Amino acid sequence: HQSVKALRHVWRFDDLFSSTVMMEFDKNSDLKLDDQELKEVADTVHASLAEFNYFQLVTVDGKDEAMNPPPQLMANFDNDQLIILFESEPKAPTRLAGKIDIGVYDPTFYTAIDFTEDANLQVAGLPSTCTSKVVRPNPDEAIAANQKTLTDAFFNDPTGTDMSKIFATKLELNCRPEG
Repeated sequence: HQSVKALRHVWRFDDLFSSTVMMEFDKNSDLKLDDQELKEVADTVHASLAEFNYFQLVTVDGKDEAMNPPPQLMANFDNDQLIILFESEPKAPTRLAGKIDIGVYDPTFYTAIDFTEDANLQVAGLPSTCTSKVVRPNPDEAIAANQKTLTDAFFNDPTGTDMSKIFATKLELNCRPEG
């Protein structure tokens, strides 16, 4: 059976955040991060994102699928831009059947995550029994459709934890049974 093997992430950060990281982690003040400094960046990001499931959301037919934490993150700087790379695997085999949504979002709304091009969300080796499309929720429609839930969340959970997923850009896979 075909299944989701892993999610591979390549995150490119904007100039402001990248320069902040440079200033914070450049211990020898040479305006570049050596291997040890990059490892410290990666370790810090790895530890910081653990409680937020590394900003990844996978659902199958509307039910959350648990993902293993990535064993490691890699950090790099390219043209003064921080790049974080990592890969995580589903905790249990996730068959390519039904509707599978894959998204990346910050449940606290602190970090804006944007996919500038639909091609930045892609699947390698997608079988012919599946289709894929990028879904970009309309914020006004998302608010209208979730008004009651958003109001309750505001009063019961003012941090907004997990409500930002309704605004997250997702890759939607629709897979029919093989055969």
